[in-house]
Amino acid sequence: MDGAVEVTGGVLTGLAEVARGVAAPGGARGAVVEAAWLAARTALYPWGVLEGRFRPDGHLRHYRTDHLPPRRRGLLVSAMEAAGTPIVLVHGIGDNRSAFAVLSGALRRRGFGVVHAVNYSVLTALTGDVRRAAELLGEHVERICAETGSDRVHVVGHSLGGLIARYYVQLLGGDDRVRTLVTLGTPHSGTLAAYLLPTALTRRLRPGSELLAELARPCRPCRTRFVVVWSELDQVVLPQRHARLEHPSLVVEEHRIRDSGHLSLPIDSRTLHVIVTAVTRTNDDAVHPIVPVSAGFSSA
Repeated sequence: MDGAVEVTGGVLTGLAEVARGVAAPGGARGAVVEAAWLAARTALYPWGVLEGRFRPDGHLRHYRTDHLPPRRRGLLVSAMEAAGTPIVLVHGIGDNRSAFAVLSGALRRRGFGVVHAVNYSVLTALTGDVRRAAELLGEHVERICAETGSDRVHVVGHSLGGLIARYYVQLLGGDDRVRTLVTLGTPHSGTLAAYLLPTALTRRLRPGSELLAELARPCRPCRTRFVVVWSELDQVVLPQRHARLEHPSLVVEEHRIRDSGHLSLPIDSRTLHVIVTAVTRTNDDAVHPIVPVSAGFSSA
């Protein structure tokens, strides 16, 4: 009984934080964007069920660059390795690759040649088998590397997709392949909202679950650089700080957005800025200047 009261209190506190965020400057805009993107996602969902066509040479299949817009041509000339490194997008629970319809197009317009959104098995939502989903992600990454000739990839995971990608990188040796992992609104420490539905998957997303304890344990040094984006307006990860990542064996760069909802994180311009900056770095120390970041954003 005490546990139920504590969980209920935690959920209400988290939702109160969201309500305060909506009332703050920029918060109302964030709520409107969240609602609009939810409607758009509903319309796009049937399209996203279909497996996306994979082009190993992406948009860089021609050697000529004179037909390319300046932004894309500039990336090819100044950061050829970044332009040629595949970017793999992993969606969240109950979703599909349509969640990245905006983000994938934005990345291609900026010159990234191979941007591929994957659909993991719908059975994951029923079985809660995150390890199996991570194994399948690893197989997908291997196919991409084999077909593109690239040794490494970047991965962007939204919500559960970030947790699946983290499991692959941290516990299945995926750090040999993944140079950068960007997580968007991922419940690294679980979410109290998972108590609202008693399914196999949501039980694994509760704070202190066996899955999260496994990920929290010390592990061997990890070669992958982690970039974490979380929002104070997240209405799914409760409390919102549970989307942060602290681990002694992982190199983590953190970015906080104050006024973006959970679903709209992948379409937020500040998220795009973080992703582009992260995947165009040639080393872990250099900061790549893209554009000034707008208000409502901070780094930690």
